[in-house]
Amino acid sequence: MAMNRWMLAGTVALALGATHADAETFKWAYQGDVQSLDPQGLNETFTLGFLGNVYEGLTAYDANLELQPSLATSWENTDKTHWRFNLRKGVTFHNGNEFTADDVIFTWKRGLTPGSDMKGYSAKISDIKKVDDYTIDVTTPTPNPILPRDLTLFFIMDKEWAEENDATQATSPKDANGGSSFAASHENGTGPFVVVSRQPDVKTVFKKYDGYWDKDMKSNVTDVVFTPVSEDATRTAALLSGNLDMVYPVPIQDWPRLEGAQGVKALHAPDVRTIFLGMDQFRDELLYSSVKGKNPLKDQKVRSAMAHAIDLDAINKKIMRGAAHPTGLLVGPQVNGYSEALGEPYEYDPELSKKLLDEAGYPDGFELGMDCPNNRYVNDELICRAVAGYLARIGIKVELNAQPKSKYFAKVSPQSGNDTSFYLLGWTPTTIDADNALFNLVHSFDKDANAGQFNYGHYSNPKIDELIGQIENETDQAKRQDLIDQAFKLLKDDVGYLPIHQQPLSWGVRDTVEVKQRADDVLDFRNVMVK
Repeated sequence: MAMNRWMLAGTVALALGATHADAETFKWAYQGDVQSLDPQGLNETFTLGFLGNVYEGLTAYDANLELQPSLATSWENTDKTHWRFNLRKGVTFHNGNEFTADDVIFTWKRGLTPGSDMKGYSAKISDIKKVDDYTIDVTTPTPNPILPRDLTLFFIMDKEWAEENDATQATSPKDANGGSSFAASHENGTGPFVVVSRQPDVKTVFKKYDGYWDKDMKSNVTDVVFTPVSEDATRTAALLSGNLDMVYPVPIQDWPRLEGAQGVKALHAPDVRTIFLGMDQFRDELLYSSVKGKNPLKDQKVRSAMAHAIDLDAINKKIMRGAAHPTGLLVGPQVNGYSEALGEPYEYDPELSKKLLDEAGYPDGFELGMDCPNNRYVNDELICRAVAGYLARIGIKVELNAQPKSKYFAKVSPQSGNDTSFYLLGWTPTTIDADNALFNLVHSFDKDANAGQFNYGHYSNPKIDELIGQIENETDQAKRQDLIDQAFKLLKDDVGYLPIHQQPLSWGVRDTVEVKQRADDVLDFRNVMVK
């Protein structure tokens, strides 16, 4: 999309209504921009949280991550694989079109198109039947007792608008910046705010949608200005000067500075997100390595050597200022299915690492390319540099490719063939349940079943795949926990991933603003009050 300012032609007058005499403006910044406005273009928490102010799912989370009705007013699990959803009446999209069952069915099918990064969510549904304009019957491939939680990010699009604007296909992450889809640069949701102007990587302006169905929304915000600010020091300075009302993430080392300043404060709490390292375990030869003719990362001993070479406690103390939670699991303590015993990190033992590398046939180590975002997670590039330093001590020389998240995701995603050998990623289970991480990150990559869509390294263990199928169907919580434990134990023994930590939430706000800090690091404008 061109960098010039654009307007949502034909929709703004309907959306905005009269001028607000008591307009309250909320100005905030994040370390990077969203990749596009397509709600099915990138499965990334920041992007989806951003778009959740514009689009809505059938269900939603409140400030405490409690499940709430949204575009569906109620639902019922009529039998093991069937659900009936009653849709909300009187809802309009920002262009004035009425929301109906046809839009839900269209969105589900669009989520399965080649460019979609949300296939894992649409795959939870095998069919949707329209009963009438405000009632649908949903069929799931297998019993799924937590289906309503899978639908919080299933953002509904206007079928008519998408067809009129040739936007029936989801925008691939690798094409998001190329203006290939109308939906990548325009929006038409049912949410409480409308995007009225956007300059990618510069500024996005929102206005309250006067036609929003929820007249009891507590926020008094009428105008929102978002500015991506990549430099940590610049974000903090803008908050302290009063030019911004909120910024995140705040560098952890700046927490004392904010606490000691007048008019601002740091908000920090445990984050649901887990940061981890993934490895190419499917190619016969790595794309980025000095080893030719074979893939050293297919060897469990090499992966184990890497796991024992990284000092997670030191990373927490030196880079995260003790605010992270080092881990050996892909899910955190707040997630249903977490096991404290399995959450114990791999032991730091560089001598063992060298021994394992020697046994694997790499006594002198090897060179390895690594991909890392530099504006997505808290201290992401610093973590990657620390990992590279630790691996160098055992002979694995890492060439780090750290870049903005728009370029990073475009490179490592399935739509680009998972163009990476070693990478850092973060994951928030949107259902706050371990199955979400297992299905998306651990299940063998299966294009037809849309499983393992974020298993960028194509780790595969058929036994775990079998367990995941059982977990999805099991309603007895004790039996289900045992299955989850078995799956994570196998993954840990395989060293399929290298978990790092659960990062802390790190926001900075002015005293004139009240916000609710959700544990999934999502900023919901509904939870913002300007004093």
